[in-house]
Amino acid sequence: MSTTHATGNPADLQAKLRDPAYSAFLLLRTVFTVAPIVFGLDKFFNVLTHPHHWSMYLAGWIDGIIPGTADQAMYLVGAIEIVAGILVAVAPRWGAWVVAGWLAGIILDLLTGPGFYDVALRDFGLLVGALALARLAHGVHTGSIVAQMPRR
Repeated sequence: MSTTHATGNPADLQAKLRDPAYSAFLLLRTVFTVAPIVFGLDKFFNVLTHPHHWSMYLAGWIDGIIPGTADQAMYLVGAIEIVAGILVAVAPRWGAWVVAGWLAGIILDLLTGPGFYDVALRDFGLLVGALALARLAHGVHTGSIVAQMPRR
């Protein structure tokens, strides 16, 4: 079997999807595109946290150093999350690192503030997934992760 880049036809896509590393890349890229955008949008609507607001997750010390209200801070958080999700979609090699850094900040907030340790643990798992995406995206970008194409 020879290693080549796919040309975009359906047979090439099928071959790429058979590559476990490439399919893992696509799964993680999809999740880390959709999830930050959905969570970011919800910072404006609070549907997922109803009847509360996302600001309940904000550590008091962070609320004390930022201007405005905690809810206003969550609007900024939401905008950043939306941008991070879009960045993963268009440039996963960089966007994954942004999401990983953002998750590290969220974990710090949760561990030093309101005591949502279970959510911090879940976000640690997401952080590891974002780091895995960053590594896989680098492999896809450099060509070290490519589908094994059948000989013709």
